[in-house]
Amino acid sequence: MEQKNQLDQETISCSICLDLLKDPVTIPCGHSYCMSCIKGFWDAEDQRKIYSCPQCREAFTPRPVLKKNTMLAALVEQLKKTGLQAAPADHCYAGPEDVACDVCTGRKLKAIKSCLQCLVSYCENHLQSHLESTKLKKHKLVEPSEKLQENICSRHDEVMKIFCRTDKKCICYLCTMDEHKGHDTVPAAAERTERQRELEVSRLNIQQRIQDREKDVKLLQQEVEAVSRSADEAVEDSEKTFTQLIRLLQKRSSDVKQQIRSQQETEMRRVKELQEKLQQEITELKRKDAELKQLSHTEDHNQFLHNYPSVSQLSEPTDSSSINIRPLRYFEDVTAAVSELRDKLQDILKDKWTNISRSVTEVDVLLSEPEPEPEPKIRADFLKYSREITLDPNTANTRLLLSDGNRKVTYTLQQQSYSRLHTDRFTEYPQVLSRESLTGRCYWEVEWGGAMVFVAVAYKNINRAGRESVFGRNDKSWSLDCYTNRYDFWFNNIQTPVSGPVSSRVGVYLDHRAGILSFYSVSETMTLLHRVQTTFTQPLYAGLYVGYESTAVLCKLK
Repeated sequence: MEQKNQLDQETISCSICLDLLKDPVTIPCGHSYCMSCIKGFWDAEDQRKIYSCPQCREAFTPRPVLKKNTMLAALVEQLKKTGLQAAPADHCYAGPEDVACDVCTGRKLKAIKSCLQCLVSYCENHLQSHLESTKLKKHKLVEPSEKLQENICSRHDEVMKIFCRTDKKCICYLCTMDEHKGHDTVPAAAERTERQRELEVSRLNIQQRIQDREKDVKLLQQEVEAVSRSADEAVEDSEKTFTQLIRLLQKRSSDVKQQIRSQQETEMRRVKELQEKLQQEITELKRKDAELKQLSHTEDHNQFLHNYPSVSQLSEPTDSSSINIRPLRYFEDVTAAVSELRDKLQDILKDKWTNISRSVTEVDVLLSEPEPEPEPKIRADFLKYSREITLDPNTANTRLLLSDGNRKVTYTLQQQSYSRLHTDRFTEYPQVLSRESLTGRCYWEVEWGGAMVFVAVAYKNINRAGRESVFGRNDKSWSLDCYTNRYDFWFNNIQTPVSGPVSSRVGVYLDHRAGILSFYSVSETMTLLHRVQTTFTQPLYAGLYVGYESTAVLCKLK
């Protein structure tokens, strides 16, 4: 019975104040909080206009309207009245490793809560006053602790409810008047909330590193097993190598086919346009010939001479000198080039067979990665890798207006008439991707203005709807969130505060092969804001998230 009540109490406790829910509300993601706690938490996020859940970090825009959860409120009241009234059994008495109730006389019961104001631990029976008394309800109850005296100031014998950020220690209110006077002090609860957020971020980073290391260990184990395989398995390895070569040739074959079809389409379009122009000229000439014929039959000389000047004028003929019909096959050079490649590959396989065989046998278990090329240092070096990037209207949210040759994007209250049926379109958040894919070494700059713009890169297969479609809130995109007074970096729904001068222009450097992604504040000088070292598994696309009353431009770089 005691374990059930304890579970119920934990289940309906607020994760912000760690106490039983007061005026419980349930937010859209399903988590519940005290109304005053979640209001205070969201008040601190008002400037960003994006409101998140303290537990799962799901974001909501606009700010959700809070309504009391009457069912949950009733459960809380029921637990207060009946859930803590079970008669103590033998297992409820305090043992050597338990925290005992400080109020019990004789054989002491286990404490189920400790009061940080009273500095006393209470069993179920003696805790009732804290649950029923109006004044005592305001006291902070925590899990049973034997270290309550550590909350007492040794100098003033007062409860330490204040944290001194200057000296990084807990103090009492009297300390703020003497040795800590003038220091940066905040309530201990407020400091705990802030540090708790940092702790959660650290835990997520650690958990991610654990997962990465576990993957590495698994890969190494697979390599150890591979080394111990028999000669038959070595034959299988060689077959895999040739399979990769075959796949490479198949890919190149597909690329050539695609290029040929693309060129075919371009040429056919040019021919069709000229055909249509010539056809229009023929139609016009026939109409003019009919008019001249009709005029030639006019018997009235004066009428003939009056109409002749206007009817006899002809438009300039279409220049057909560019039409050059060639009887030969148009793509015969491609066929010859592919045949030449085939012959060269055959010669390489014949002449280099010994080297290929030796290379296979000399492969080490751990292959060292090639040294990446040095990253540029000054803007002139970055500009060597500048890319002309435009935005893809088929990905733009309907709240975004594209202009300036699809290089400028502006948030607008009037929805744009984009087709809602396009599967690449972002349907919920004001985002857009570039038309061009990014590989190799690339550099581009974004000029932004307003309250909020996210400068990002993303894989093509990023979700187009839901919270996980926001840049940086998934493992398929990396985002530098730019605000009027700060930056944040997001990846895989993990937020990292970024320090550096806030500038209206942000530079992005990508070395796809080396797995380097860097963001710079660009003004008279370039200041590195954040650098990512990872492995990119797909081509990337430039992305922009443009908030209310904001705009962003992909700059033309010389």
